[in-house]
Amino acid sequence: MITSQQNPKVKLVRALGGQPKARRKEGAFLAEGARLAEEALAAEWPIRFVLYAEGLNERGQGLVEKLKESGSEVEKIAPNLMKSLSETETPQGLLAVLELSQLSLPQNLNFVLIPDQIRDPGNLGTLIRTAAAAGVQAILLPPETTDAFAPKVVRAGMGAHFRLPIRTMSWDEIKQYCKSGSLQVFLADMNGESCWETDFRKPLALIVGGEADGANEEARELANTIVSIPMPGQVESLNAGVAGAVLMFEIVRQRQ
Repeated sequence: MITSQQNPKVKLVRALGGQPKARRKEGAFLAEGARLAEEALAAEWPIRFVLYAEGLNERGQGLVEKLKESGSEVEKIAPNLMKSLSETETPQGLLAVLELSQLSLPQNLNFVLIPDQIRDPGNLGTLIRTAAAAGVQAILLPPETTDAFAPKVVRAGMGAHFRLPIRTMSWDEIKQYCKSGSLQVFLADMNGESCWETDFRKPLALIVGGEADGANEEARELANTIVSIPMPGQVESLNAGVAGAVLMFEIVRQRQ
């Protein structure tokens, strides 16, 4: 059992829970809780190791056995140490360190999401989860957007990270990618044309800007069309997670 704060695995977990630089350097990220570990195992995502504490419920205990059977390195850790490593108020007692691998981008893309300047981890995780549900084929992250593999984003994504290619790109790379795929680029903005009257049936990329500043100038230059969500109520705007969900499922509705 791991009992020391100086244990290399404990030190690694602390580093991965911090800045994106550490995750890139170590080539790994964290997935806390049985649900995310189950999703990673089901997706055959590369698992570096798993830590668990006493007191796991039946589901957690069963998962530990499955992880061991799969050949994953699994080690018990003292409850007080697990609590100190947890990002949640009520730790679930299980934490996986996963390889920062990338899913392959599919060919012939026709539905791409570009979350621009999304700095709230919960909103980005919600967008990633919604994108997976809506059939988005890839997510391209501009430099100004928060790290998709930060613990809070992974937790809010609820397993979507294991099913959807996510790439961090410069704006030049994003422009080239959209151009090579002949994607029409739509930008969500309160001053655009109504999304109910916009044709989303062609291959496209959807840019959803951040809550505070919206999309930046490079995103606006890339966009072919600006679209908005009509709001008859007395509200100026929706948060990025909600706005992105409305637009993505309007695209789904039109294509069905």
